[in-house]
Amino acid sequence: MPATIQVVLQHDVDNVGKSGDLVKVRPGYARNYLLPRSLAVPATTAQVNRITHQRAVALAKSEKLKKESRSLAEKISALTNKLAHAVGDDGKLFGSVTTKEIEAAIKAQGFEVDRKKMHLAEPIKALGSYEVPLKLQSDVTATIKVEVVKK
Repeated sequence: MPATIQVVLQHDVDNVGKSGDLVKVRPGYARNYLLPRSLAVPATTAQVNRITHQRAVALAKSEKLKKESRSLAEKISALTNKLAHAVGDDGKLFGSVTTKEIEAAIKAQGFEVDRKKMHLAEPIKALGSYEVPLKLQSDVTATIKVEVVKK
């Protein structure tokens, strides 16, 4: 009996590997735990070929998405959003500028962004120009220019 066998993981398994990985495990572990729970399948040539094809498709899809995100980041970084707010005597805003308002201003210019991806440390409470980072993907970040002016 072999000391290890190869299986293709269907789901992430702690201390073993991630979904789609080709791993070597003990035969009893595979037979009694991984295979009955559908966490893995035996590593046949068909399964290995299917996994390599899925990885190639996923890589191509992620490259396309990354390219689209970069072009969107360039377009968003070129914009300047002016937000008019009521201001008190000392230059402080009544209320504050939040990511929801910034999202609405960008949407009015024809771009769809998710406000949850904006990293505004704290709400804007004074007049002036601000830069708000927008994380579109893990390595693609756009900078939104926000100018708060008196109403």
